[in-house]
Amino acid sequence: MSIDNMPLSGTRVIDFTQVMLGPCATQMLGDFGADVIKVERPGTGDLSRNFFGETSEEAMNNAVFVSLNRNKRSIEINPKSDVGRQQILDLVRTSDVVVDNFRAGVMDRLGFGYDALSQVNPRIICASGTGYGPNGPNAHKGGQDVLAQAMSGVMEKTQDPSIPMSIYPTTLCDYSAGMHLVQGILAALLMREKTGRGQKVDVSLYDSMIAMQMQEAAQWSKHREVLNWAAMPLTGIFDTTDGAIVIVGAFKTNPLRDICTSLEIGDLSPDYPTLEVQRTNKPFLQQTFRDQIATNSSAYWLERLEAQDLLCAPVRTLGDALVDTQTEINNMLWPIDHPVLGLMTVVGSPVHLSDAPMQVHRLPPRLGEHTDEVLQDLAARLRIEATE
Repeated sequence: MSIDNMPLSGTRVIDFTQVMLGPCATQMLGDFGADVIKVERPGTGDLSRNFFGETSEEAMNNAVFVSLNRNKRSIEINPKSDVGRQQILDLVRTSDVVVDNFRAGVMDRLGFGYDALSQVNPRIICASGTGYGPNGPNAHKGGQDVLAQAMSGVMEKTQDPSIPMSIYPTTLCDYSAGMHLVQGILAALLMREKTGRGQKVDVSLYDSMIAMQMQEAAQWSKHREVLNWAAMPLTGIFDTTDGAIVIVGAFKTNPLRDICTSLEIGDLSPDYPTLEVQRTNKPFLQQTFRDQIATNSSAYWLERLEAQDLLCAPVRTLGDALVDTQTEINNMLWPIDHPVLGLMTVVGSPVHLSDAPMQVHRLPPRLGEHTDEVLQDLAARLRIEATE
């Protein structure tokens, strides 16, 4: 499909973001058809370009950077120089959205905060992703995914008190906040259609993690009870003879009875009839399941569990998931031929629009690849504007 027919075609985004939170948001805007102009520091660019501490051409276009920066154009501008500052203000004059994920206050100190930019372009939308929000005692602290896990209470929860706390191994907070940033930008664009004015959009890692625990927070606020889905007595990860499976014993009238039937053991539900009794006796129940499941293969137990309509799945590696037929059918892997890295595959968009299928219409850019192109286009736009 032509990019001109995509939902955000004609929308210009000035992208100051780097690493994960911001780039995953602006990449989605680019997937939706926006013209995303990535502003990068001369010589070094996005911090993800130096992820491995090297400065070779291949290192500066490593797989981590490539995974987050398709459908964007890269320009090298020094925002602290007089020339760079003017170039950015001219870009803002002809753009719709400015996105950053610096610490709170950085854009203001650079002269590119919402108050300043709205004077240049009243329709501009300034969207910021920070660690803790623009105000408050932690506002100016450095935000990071692992810190947000710790500060929000997510890290403290474990499946069992005997299991040490750990860092969630995927950038859960960054991605969640990035998607909230996209939501805020889209809502601001819709509101601008009504009011004719832009506005400020603020999202933080901290708020996103608090929001993700909305059920747990309500339970704690009302009853002072900890709600921990991973610690439910009939839910767990169990080793088999050739791998591991996960069982979620929930959403059924008598899940314990059905689990016992599947595992070919006597029905324990009369002795442990309620959730509270099952919680108290979780160690015994889990050990009973563990001992039995260890006697046969994952496929054997999954077939029996599914026959009782129980929620279950094999525990797989990412590599297993990437070659799964379901992944292919869902069009979640997009092949690209990168000018530096060559043929490779990137994860596609999880949003599927029937009338606007997502695709790669711009390869992840080399540092400053589009500087001349963007500035020449900007000059042409400003000349047109001056004659109107």
